Amino acid sequence: MAEHPGDVTFQGAPLTRVGEKLEAGDKAPDFHLLASDLSEVTLADSAGKVRVIIAVPSLDTGVCDAEARRFDEEIAGLGDGVVGIAVSADLPSAQARWCSAADVATIQTLSDHRDMAFGEAYGALIKELRLNSRSVFVVDRDGVVRYTEYVKEITEHPNYDAALAAVKEALG
Repeated sequence: MAEHPGDVTFQGAPLTRVGEKLEAGDKAPDFHLLASDLSEVTLADSAGKVRVIIAVPSLDTGVCDAEARRFDEEIAGLGDGVVGIAVSADLPSAQARWCSAADVATIQTLSDHRDMAFGEAYGALIKELRLNSRSVFVVDRDGVVRYTEYVKEITEHPNYDAALAAVKEALG
């Protein structure tokens, strides 16, 4: 797998991103992630809907918490044609605990902790930390990537407005 030293930073310190970045027009890679009940979830499970997939280092950090809550709130207002997915390396039980404490019900939290295959396939794996870097993907009903954002400094927020505009465009 391709490595990209210095492509992402944590508090200014350079880290290595693993995998190739996805671009608008790419077919979204399938994934096999764990839900909080330990069932396996794939991209195909939400076929026919617009997917907002956020990758975050850990839901137990301030920026990740705020980002997931913001997308949860925004997606709730977009109707049932949109599915929100938050992917982290947190254990499924930790994700379930976070969802309960944060009163998050719209987005689904999925764990990449087993093999970090999502992070590699979506070009979001941070080698040194074995966490996913902060990134946002909008995937249309046909499984085509419509929008990507890879946030260079993982302590910063993504561009919410641009991601949500891409979702609205994908909805038609």
